[in-house]
Amino acid sequence: MENTSSPRIRTYRDLVAWQLGMELVERVYRTTGSFPEAEKFGLTSQMRRSSVSVPANIAEGFGRGRKAEFRRFLEIGRGSLFELQTHAELARRLGLIKGQSLKELRELMQRLDAVLAGLMGSVRARES
Repeated sequence: MENTSSPRIRTYRDLVAWQLGMELVERVYRTTGSFPEAEKFGLTSQMRRSSVSVPANIAEGFGRGRKAEFRRFLEIGRGSLFELQTHAELARRLGLIKGQSLKELRELMQRLDAVLAGLMGSVRARES
């Protein structure tokens, strides 16, 4: 009998980590949309690319079909998240992100980091 208390993961779209990653991409695009034009090819581009890398690596790793490869791609995605955290901190220091926008972005990045860490641990435990 199938466990109905937790939904089965059929595709990468069912993963909370991927869903949060997509939410993060949307938030980063909205936030960087207000950056100065001079940052278009600088911080704006870097933040958008690192944010997109997070859910993209989750999806790619899931599609590889092997737990070890999935975990490796989760690690790469988490690295991109850390890169984004650094870009966001720089944007804060430059006064490009402030107030509620900064708070919400930080909270989402922290939540996604925790979910990714948990997912990596779960995958690692099942590799054995």
